[in-house]
Amino acid sequence: METTRLIIVAVGGQGNLLASKVLGEAALISDVPIRMSEIHGMAQRGGVVESAIVFGDATSSIISDGEADILLGFEPSETLRALNRCSKKTKVITNTATLPPFTVSIGKGVYPEVENIKELLKAKCASLVAIDSMKLAKEAGSPMSVNIVLLGALVQSGSLGFTKENVIEAIKRRTKKSFLDKNLKAFELGFEAAQNYQ
Repeated sequence: METTRLIIVAVGGQGNLLASKVLGEAALISDVPIRMSEIHGMAQRGGVVESAIVFGDATSSIISDGEADILLGFEPSETLRALNRCSKKTKVITNTATLPPFTVSIGKGVYPEVENIKELLKAKCASLVAIDSMKLAKEAGSPMSVNIVLLGALVQSGSLGFTKENVIEAIKRRTKKSFLDKNLKAFELGFEAAQNYQ
């Protein structure tokens, strides 16, 4: 089976690990081999959280520079920071809603313009889907559903080897019942938003 290498980057608290678990569950439901690894970093202090997921036949979950087939970014500057993992074949899906780091808040750093980030991503990669996932998550009823909005956009890309229905089933299995309806709506909104890039 062909391998697909996915890097997910986020800021601590954005739900990267839940997104990874949902994708892992969807792969199991779909009989797609999967290998995963996570780097937690300074997650509780707003630091980067990174997951590497390899779908298909592979002996390792390590994704070296230039090897990612897909880069999924929950925060635009973190997406940019992971650009070295990409090549001209990489599909990039990113949130455009920013979470500036502490250094920017205290005036010790400058946050790059989102339009500039998008141009840099477009120049290096095969394709870019850039959506305001926070806006869509709020529309779904929960700002905490940014991760699920982005999963919807990722699944719409058709790159993972399993169906939308299996991801929805995985969301049902991995999400707390109190969040399920909002997460299902968030998933659909992300899926629809990504269709506008076709």
